[in-house]
Amino acid sequence: MRPPGTLSSTGEAMLRALPRRDSQTVTLPDGRKLGFAEYGHPEGRPLFFFHGFPGSRLEAAGTDKMARRRWLRVIAVDRPGMGLSTFQPQRRITDWPADVAALARHLDLPRFAVMGGSGGAPYALACAHALPRERLTAVGVMAGMGTFEASAKPLIPFGPRFLGVASRHWPAMVRVVTDVIVGVVRWVMETGFVTRRMDRWLEGVERKEKEAAAAKAAAGDAPVDEEVEDKRTLAERREELIHIGFEGFAQGAAGAVQEAQLTGQDWGFKMADITYNPILFWHGTKDANVPLAWARHMADQLPHATFKEYEGETHFTLVKHLDDILVEIVPEETTPGTKLEK
Repeated sequence: MRPPGTLSSTGEAMLRALPRRDSQTVTLPDGRKLGFAEYGHPEGRPLFFFHGFPGSRLEAAGTDKMARRRWLRVIAVDRPGMGLSTFQPQRRITDWPADVAALARHLDLPRFAVMGGSGGAPYALACAHALPRERLTAVGVMAGMGTFEASAKPLIPFGPRFLGVASRHWPAMVRVVTDVIVGVVRWVMETGFVTRRMDRWLEGVERKEKEAAAAKAAAGDAPVDEEVEDKRTLAERREELIHIGFEGFAQGAAGAVQEAQLTGQDWGFKMADITYNPILFWHGTKDANVPLAWARHMADQLPHATFKEYEGETHFTLVKHLDDILVEIVPEETTPGTKLEK
């Protein structure tokens, strides 16, 4: 097997020729469908990614190129009621590890890492709490939300607190209002004014990527698997961006409202009972969505937590460090392991 970071141009072309892997499903033992996407190398070191709130499996699309370079297989999973995953009435956060284990068995993955981004943090920690230690190669939380326990309340922004209360007490109203808001925002996103601005932004991103690649090549730092130019039109890339943004509401707002209910109350396990060592945290010091103090309050309750702060980064700019974070959570010496016994 070719070592990480040395994917040949032929191998790159072969990967691009594979069918898209971003809209897959598996049937769980109780008959529900679990939606998932795969990014990176199909034989790479496995990392399960749990999206934020609201969100979907497509949130991990940005990891595809860097995951291929790093020989990683990122498996992003829709939670119930979002994306392609069947809504699950009466679900609990503690139900999630069983769904992940079922998907891992379907994919023949005996060992894997898990990472939760933002609202995916409770689900990564639930896996650390419930799954056998030998199954997990690493557990990480990126810009992850904290708990809603009484001692954390002063640290929680008004928005999450209000949404949690409203979703518990007036779920039907919140669903209706959210559906209306999503519909209006989608309509606005498709107006000429917004599409032109998005196209200019995408052109700017592409220009910066080309400049960065040229600078690396000039410095002799370009990877062997130099990226193949994106052949999609601006319109195609714009539509994909919009699709990613709204996929979490593909079935309506019920899944998102249920998620707000669950994360805004007791998660079903205590941080002090998570013995996995270590739990890795990455957080921006200027995060306004999940203030640093809120995240640290939770991490400080874990017996084994490593907390890395990124000075000046926000909830959204932390993604600039994603390549380094992926290397940290799934080091190159980690191997995929052997197949699971059926």
